[in-house]
Amino acid sequence: METFNSFAEFQMDVLKEVGNIGAGHAATALSKLLDKPVDMLVPKVRLLPFEEVAESVGGAEEVVIAIFLRVEGETPGNLFFILTMDSAKKLLRNVVGIEETGEEEYSEMELSALNEIGNILAGSYLTSLADFTNLNMQPTVPSLAMDMAGAILSYGLLQFGQMGDQALLIDTKFLDGHDEIEGHFFLIPDPESFERIFVALGVQTP
Repeated sequence: METFNSFAEFQMDVLKEVGNIGAGHAATALSKLLDKPVDMLVPKVRLLPFEEVAESVGGAEEVVIAIFLRVEGETPGNLFFILTMDSAKKLLRNVVGIEETGEEEYSEMELSALNEIGNILAGSYLTSLADFTNLNMQPTVPSLAMDMAGAILSYGLLQFGQMGDQALLIDTKFLDGHDEIEGHFFLIPDPESFERIFVALGVQTP
């Protein structure tokens, strides 16, 4: 896909800035929510084919926690914030301050906290991208799932039909002392939406 290659080559600096500003907004919002400082590292941003999304979180059979929502507006698409089970527990313990119970099951409070964090991150990154492109992007109410990564992505396909074949990945890292807690933020625009984002960022489509 020629347009995708051009976008990746010439517009990655813009996407990195989107990720950086989004992370800053998210850190501020989380700090207010938790009433404590939240440190987030400058995220890594890249574009990847849709079929590589599951691989980037450990494989299609890796059990993960995902916050999923639909993006509405001028560039509709699907959005996932995915955490491994280990990262989710570390995030709850080190960042949110919820003590581990030793149970493998997640309590209602833990799931609610993870859902809220995913919602804040999604809103922060979408706002940053919307500001850069001057396009309207509105998130729907998020839902949370715990399942294999492949099953979660397939659910998104079943719910909303054909997804685009490219994904914007922002690797988000929370810092707690010397411990890094990583989450994966995926924006998968619908097929027609990527062209609108290309044009808004100054990449002419063939």
